[in-house]
Amino acid sequence: MSRFENLDPFDQPGPLALLRWKLGARRPDRGTPFATPTQGVDPARLERASLTWLGHSSFLVRLGGLLVATDPIFADRVGLARRNVAPPIAESALPAVDVVTVSHAHFDHLDLPSLQAIDARTRALTGQPPLYLVPTAVGRYLRAAGLAPVVERGWWEEHRVGDVRFTFVPQQHWSMRTPFDRNTALWGGWVMQAPEGTAYHAGDTGWFSHFAEIGARCGPIDWALLPIGAYDPRWMMQAQHMSAEEAGRAFVHCGAKHLVAMHWGTFQLTDEPLSEPPERVRRWWNEEGPGASEGHRLWVMDVGETRAL
Repeated sequence: MSRFENLDPFDQPGPLALLRWKLGARRPDRGTPFATPTQGVDPARLERASLTWLGHSSFLVRLGGLLVATDPIFADRVGLARRNVAPPIAESALPAVDVVTVSHAHFDHLDLPSLQAIDARTRALTGQPPLYLVPTAVGRYLRAAGLAPVVERGWWEEHRVGDVRFTFVPQQHWSMRTPFDRNTALWGGWVMQAPEGTAYHAGDTGWFSHFAEIGARCGPIDWALLPIGAYDPRWMMQAQHMSAEEAGRAFVHCGAKHLVAMHWGTFQLTDEPLSEPPERVRRWWNEEGPGASEGHRLWVMDVGETRAL
């Protein structure tokens, strides 16, 4: 079975490095309780062009008349990590979803029970399933779970649904669901170009040298949905997860109008406190980025919050 590689190669930490991290000393404030800000989802607001954060990397995006769910996960836990904040809307209350995008096969981004719940809800409302847009070789996981139709795309490949053009773009990460399928499925992000504007969902990524290329080929980008958490310890995470400051640099390099923070506050996956990523991205924005006078372009949203696009 063929294996995929990053455009900017790096040595991925192996099982011994993972064990060293898991058994090593943790930051003393890691377990400090933190209540991620939340609000209830107003389904009526989802009918208009909008962006709703459901936690982690999960959004409901209304563009071009389509409702798109990105990396949806409603699970109570990922491995040993319990959910810090409940989903802001029940699966049974979801509106019909037109398209589901998946960035890669890790369990916190490809949660099959969540996709099956969206599938069942959408079929009940419309009689039709959503369309699943996934990276190359990820479709096998969905098909085995009875999910279809599935469209697979490689880096820079496109698929159009109505007025929305979806482009799968490279990111700096990796893929695995079992000990035997490491990097046998591709990873990346999705750019959604619609009449109202362009949204870029980066999935999981470390810093790499191609953010400017994404902006040049798929821009202008109006909303860059970038991961700001799961970055400590850096010796373990730097190659696969950006720090909050690196997310700021990625925002600048891709030439986006708004930075939308994601991948924080929902699961305690790494060693930094849950409250730290938004503090750091706000500090970067004010001290090194566009500055406080442009604060309206930095979206650090509550879980469940909807903003108009």
